[in-house]
Amino acid sequence: MTYRIAQIRRVSSHPEVYEPCDDSFALVDALLADRTNLLEHHPALCMEVGCGSGYVITSLALILGQEAQGIHYLATDINPHAVRVTQETLEAHGLHAELINTDIASGLEKSLAGMVDVMVVNPPYVPTPEDEVGRDGIMSSWAGGENGRSVINKILPIADNLLSDKGWLYMVTLTANNPTQVCLQMRELGFASRIVVQRSTEEESLHVIKFWRDIDIQAEAKETVTMNKTGPSRVMESLLSQFPRLPLWRNGNNNQ
Repeated sequence: MTYRIAQIRRVSSHPEVYEPCDDSFALVDALLADRTNLLEHHPALCMEVGCGSGYVITSLALILGQEAQGIHYLATDINPHAVRVTQETLEAHGLHAELINTDIASGLEKSLAGMVDVMVVNPPYVPTPEDEVGRDGIMSSWAGGENGRSVINKILPIADNLLSDKGWLYMVTLTANNPTQVCLQMRELGFASRIVVQRSTEEESLHVIKFWRDIDIQAEAKETVTMNKTGPSRVMESLLSQFPRLPLWRNGNNNQ
């Protein structure tokens, strides 16, 4: 069965706003692939960080559709043009979301702490000079600094703060971002992870990774801190040696 997603012809645009591209499509495909789990998840608040054209948040609302009642949608972007374009895209599809012009979730950390059940992020991941990160206009949508990780590294702890106990994070990463290390960072925060969509284009290799809180990993992280082990490099080597078998991108429960 085919579920509706945002129609490109109804997606608004602006010269300074990132248009839907391969990474946007991969993220929406990941949400489509996980639709059954998302419906069973019964999210109350869904949030997109860096909404751009509004294609992803609009698609998420359409994917969940009328089967998921009472969901509130929220989206942020540092680019004011993107906020306006997202509003137009939502309206063109007969939808509504709260839109906030801010950097990631600045100003929302306390009011939304532990409340977000689903977060979607297509971050600025392109490796660039650090001085290009956070500039005005469309550059803010793709400039990721060294290894494309400058903005990603800021988003991870914010996601940890905002996500509810059952919260899920879907994030696009590029091979150059070292997604293995991203998963390790989230593991230290108590999250398990798995790849939902992997896609290669002529220019890049993309991974859409899903993160969720895992009780066993949380206990492991606390134990590690308590013991204050002196051999972190050995822990890293152990984890990386197992990575081909994808324990960090674990399937876990089928409902995850």
